[in-house]
Amino acid sequence: MKMIASMLRRITSHHQNANAASCYLHSIISSSSSSKNGNGWRRLMSNVPENTVYGGPKPQNHSQRVTLNHLQQKHQKGTPITMVTAYDYPSAVHLDEAGIDICLVGDSASMVVHGHDTTLPISLDEMLVHCRAVARGAKRPLLVGDLPFGTYEASSSQAVDTAVRVLKEGGMDAIKLEGGAPSRITAAKAIVEAGIAVMGHVGLTPQAISVLGGFRPQGKNVASALKVVETALALQEAGCFSIVLECVPPTVAAAATSALQIPTIGIGAGPYCGGQVLVYHDLLGMLQHPHHAKVTPKFCKQYGHVGDTINKALLEYKDEVENRVFPSSTHSPYKMNAGDVDKFICELQKLELRKAASSAEEAAKQFYGGWNQERKI
Repeated sequence: MKMIASMLRRITSHHQNANAASCYLHSIISSSSSSKNGNGWRRLMSNVPENTVYGGPKPQNHSQRVTLNHLQQKHQKGTPITMVTAYDYPSAVHLDEAGIDICLVGDSASMVVHGHDTTLPISLDEMLVHCRAVARGAKRPLLVGDLPFGTYEASSSQAVDTAVRVLKEGGMDAIKLEGGAPSRITAAKAIVEAGIAVMGHVGLTPQAISVLGGFRPQGKNVASALKVVETALALQEAGCFSIVLECVPPTVAAAATSALQIPTIGIGAGPYCGGQVLVYHDLLGMLQHPHHAKVTPKFCKQYGHVGDTINKALLEYKDEVENRVFPSSTHSPYKMNAGDVDKFICELQKLELRKAASSAEEAAKQFYGGWNQERKI
């Protein structure tokens, strides 16, 4: 009985403490919410100092996250799906704000970010770095990560292990794999059975350029066209939620799209797919140099000339720095009060740092309009 009584006292004490804590928290919320714009409460809940140099990202609305169900609903309504690649936080934020449906962290990063001639060199660890950066920036789109070359071909077990890492370590929602060989179909099926959504990829598969003889369009003859359609159907049967059709004639893409119940995403495949995808750097006209001009695909429409804008801005910056135009007082916002300037110069003189004191004095004359030598202590 004594033991039971002791337990009851502890339980009663626990509830009393919990109620007291609840009342205290409620009082804090009430007092903070009554402050202007509720800033007091936001500061209370944040470990970021109120006066910071750099601002953080805006909070995102997770209730608007694109899912496979959303994509299927758009497909059933005949509404085209939009997909764009992204490789870092800034590009992911741009896609997020534009309302793009799918954000693909593509192995094309090997070419447009790392400067390689093909997609083959990029490693899984490098891809995961890109995936994590994108996941921090894109809160609305469905996030799909490419399985890089050499990380899933050996066996279904290897494919599943790689796909798991892309989701667990990369923060992706789904993966994409290339090709339609029997081993790829088996791998796609195994990944789906492991509980991971898979996007297929047929037609021109850049990871297979060694076999294809380069970046060559596919489906241009009857046998090749039928293979594209049959491979897409096999990937659908394996459980893929969507198929990328790359560099195939519009007639072939139309046939594949009609034969499938899942959406197709075209890239250089004409207007009859269930959606379209382009590489971020390509559609923005971001890279303006001979090497990239050589590998920019013919089917890509440039919706901007960002590369020209970047080059112009860099040249202007270089010119202003070299001519001491930048930074002006407008972009030199951090100031000492006049009294501290005086004391600082005096202290420099006491330390016999006459040149430093003279430099500080000249800067004070330029940036502190009311400061003059007579005010010195």
